[in-house]
Amino acid sequence: MDIMVDELQERIEAGEKVNMVDVREPYEHEEFNIGGQLIPLGSLPVRINELTQDKDAEIVMYCRSGGRSGMAKQFMEQAGYKNVRNLTGGMLEWQRRFSAK
Repeated sequence: MDIMVDELQERIEAGEKVNMVDVREPYEHEEFNIGGQLIPLGSLPVRINELTQDKDAEIVMYCRSGGRSGMAKQFMEQAGYKNVRNLTGGMLEWQRRFSAK
C-alpha cells in the first residue's frame, strides 16, 4: 500500500522513526530532501544490503514524482521485502503541499 505525503509528514512531525529511502540522483537530493537515505535507483540492486535486514519492516521509497520509487518498490518486493510503500506524488507533491506554509 502506498503512502500519501500528508500521512508521512504527520508521522515525521510526531517524531516517529520512519525508514525512508530517496531513490533520486545525488543532485536532486542535495536540492531538497526530507531526510531519507540516498540510494539512487540505479545503484539499489548493489546497495540493497545497506537497508534493514528485517524484511517485514516498513520502508518508504520516494523520488521526484513517484515513478522511480514505484520501480524501487517492485524491486524491493521481488527481493523479499514485505512492507515497502511508495510516496504518492514524491517530492513534487511534498513541496506543493508544504513549501508554501
